[in-house]
Amino acid sequence: MELETLHKKLVAVAKASPPSDAVPYAFEKRIMARLSAQTVVDVWALYGRWLWRAVTPCFSVMTGLAIWVLATMPAEPDSNNLEQALENTILSSDDVAGE
Repeated sequence: MELETLHKKLVAVAKASPPSDAVPYAFEKRIMARLSAQTVVDVWALYGRWLWRAVTPCFSVMTGLAIWVLATMPAEPDSNNLEQALENTILSSDDVAGE
């Protein structure tokens, strides 16, 4: 349907229906005044929106760095024996103090 035809039909229907008494006095003036009034900016909502927009780039950077660290980490030859590695770590402080 063409926009001009639709506009003409809507105007004709609006003119055919009489105004209702249910509409409060000066309703249109109050609506227009509210629309033209300046809105108060909610700083916390704006900050929250910026944080949510930053989630995707931060997550992608974090994932990329994690993959890079795991790919460049050297293989440890004694990594199979966790008990021995833990014991060496705990007792290493005693070796330094005894010297």
